[in-house]
Amino acid sequence: MVQSTGPKKIKCSVFISGTGSNLKSLIEFSIKKNSPISIELIISDNLNAKGLKFGKIFKISNKVFNYKNKLIAEKKIISEIKNKKIELICLAGFMRILSKNFIKKFKGKILNIHPSLLPKYKGLNTHQRAISNSEKYSGCTVHFVNSQLDSGKIILQKKVKINKGETAASLAKKILIQEHKLYPKAISKVFNL
Repeated sequence: MVQSTGPKKIKCSVFISGTGSNLKSLIEFSIKKNSPISIELIISDNLNAKGLKFGKIFKISNKVFNYKNKLIAEKKIISEIKNKKIELICLAGFMRILSKNFIKKFKGKILNIHPSLLPKYKGLNTHQRAISNSEKYSGCTVHFVNSQLDSGKIILQKKVKINKGETAASLAKKILIQEHKLYPKAISKVFNL
């Protein structure tokens, strides 16, 4: 990718449902001079998502969409994304499965972070499942989103050792620290930086 002389950054939207700790690390990354992205929009399906506060702190506009009707919610999200000329979507703990139609519209432009070493442990309860299966390692994966759950092309992964007596909560905490480092690295990799 040819670097333009001006610091033109890729306009990015982050989708969240909860605490937004990955959102926070992405915002901190986006502010750096050599970051390829600029976060222009935070989208949530949860009015009480704690992560929405980062929008206020960093002055990034945010929108909350009611998902009672997924089709209507996605239509509104798509129009919001087009209005803001968003070129990259980062899912960060967004607890909704995007429709095939939505994914097709933004093919190759949606990234997700998942708390396991994909293709193992797609979906939910990843930490407990890894522990219950006596895995020695778990970790996190940043991947492109396709129409199958947690099945898109893997960009980067980070391994985390599962210790004796590890609980789902302690493993989640360890993996989250790595997620915060991995997501920015994966974005840089996507843009060949």
